Amino acid sequence: MKRIIIIGASSGMGRRVAADFARLGWRVGVAARREEELKKLKESFPDRIEYATIDVTADDAVERFYNLIETLGGMDYMLYAAGCGWRNPELDDAFDRRTLEVNVLGFTRMVNAAYKYFKDTANVSRGHIAAITSVAGTKGIGISATYSASKRYQWTYLQAIDQLAHQQHVNVAITDIRPGFVDTPLIEGHNYPMEMSLDYVAPRLEKALMRSKRVAVIDSRWAVVTALWRLVPDRFWRRIELLD
Repeated sequence: MKRIIIIGASSGMGRRVAADFARLGWRVGVAARREEELKKLKESFPDRIEYATIDVTADDAVERFYNLIETLGGMDYMLYAAGCGWRNPELDDAFDRRTLEVNVLGFTRMVNAAYKYFKDTANVSRGHIAAITSVAGTKGIGISATYSASKRYQWTYLQAIDQLAHQQHVNVAITDIRPGFVDTPLIEGHNYPMEMSLDYVAPRLEKALMRSKRVAVIDSRWAVVTALWRLVPDRFWRRIELLD
């Protein structure tokens, strides 16, 4: 029986993936700050889900994470689905600080913890670290500067950890899942181009995870769009308004 721990499973993509894998018979560990939402998941799949309240920005996050692994009886996959971000054209310091705490510091803390776990345990069976990043890391988006920069950081960090695993002969796969705009609470109340539903995104995300893809852009339209974004010179990019 496969075992996965999902960090950031109280809502959005993390919650949906947790329920899908539990439905498939996996043992699923779910973690987030909001305990009530985790309890609801546990009640839906009492024999397959274990939960722990974890704030990835807190000093005890790694200890709680390792305790959840023990409760689950081990871990084959870790999916980092936690994240936050705002439209912040005013460059409000509080919004930027929180984005960096979760998307950079918390992300790094939990990916490192998973890597160290697999370094010690994944000698025969391969471990797997995955994170839901975003196509927003492709270029700097003016009204969400810190968010897009934090996603670029995640891309680069996962690439570096993949190289480190190769150099240290650690038997772990690294997957960077980059969705376009998904209809979740993170973007609620705004109009985004080519917005996708959870029903559409979840199976594609899960397929990328199970196939151990190194980088998966969801979906093909966004793969084309971001490829075109990369070709736009900065002198033209600065004039583009992506979001209304």
